Amino acid sequence: MNYLAHALPFLDEPYFAAGTGVPDWLTVVDRRMRLRSKQVEPFLEDLDPRVVAVAGGVLQHLRDDIRFHGSRAFSELSLKLTVTARDALGGETGMRPAFLGHLLVEVLLDASLAVEDPTRLEAYYRMLESVDPERIQRIVCRMAGRETDRLALLISEFLRRRILSDYLEDARLWMRLNQIMHRVRVPPLPESFRDLLPDARQLVDARRDELLEGTPSGPPE
Repeated sequence: MNYLAHALPFLDEPYFAAGTGVPDWLTVVDRRMRLRSKQVEPFLEDLDPRVVAVAGGVLQHLRDDIRFHGSRAFSELSLKLTVTARDALGGETGMRPAFLGHLLVEVLLDASLAVEDPTRLEAYYRMLESVDPERIQRIVCRMAGRETDRLALLISEFLRRRILSDYLEDARLWMRLNQIMHRVRVPPLPESFRDLLPDARQLVDARRDELLEGTPSGPPE
């Protein structure tokens, strides 16, 4: 799952919804700040409800990922798209096709949700506008036991650039994929890679409900 799919059931609880994005934001700003359940669970008892909400969102993300990545739909789609990516890259083996197979399922699920109901992206970004990135950064640093001054800036830039909107168009998605390729230090994707994206979208669209099976309807009581 990606940002929108993780947050969508929780948009009425902004700090919880923002918390669902924290593990993915941390992969960009500092992979060494990866949060685990045992680090986060004690903060569910914090006196500050915003701390509780962010902790709950992080834990929801971790639970979502276990369910999502263990599902038959994800396994089958990621394998199919890995093979498609491998063929599009001239039969390439190694990390890049498998990484792309996994990544495409996630980002195209967000795109599918946004296309199904165009109000969802606006609601998601309104939610982000209502939280304080500096506060989220302080909370995350407490949970991680490690300092960063980059998380708040990333959240602000993520909001300003409306990156999820780029998933809706093949050319812009290809650009975003290449930014990720650069970040993980693998070769960029050729422009011809864009040609496989329409069929990949259809594959993910067709199994959207299966991919979301078990998604909660709102924050736990």
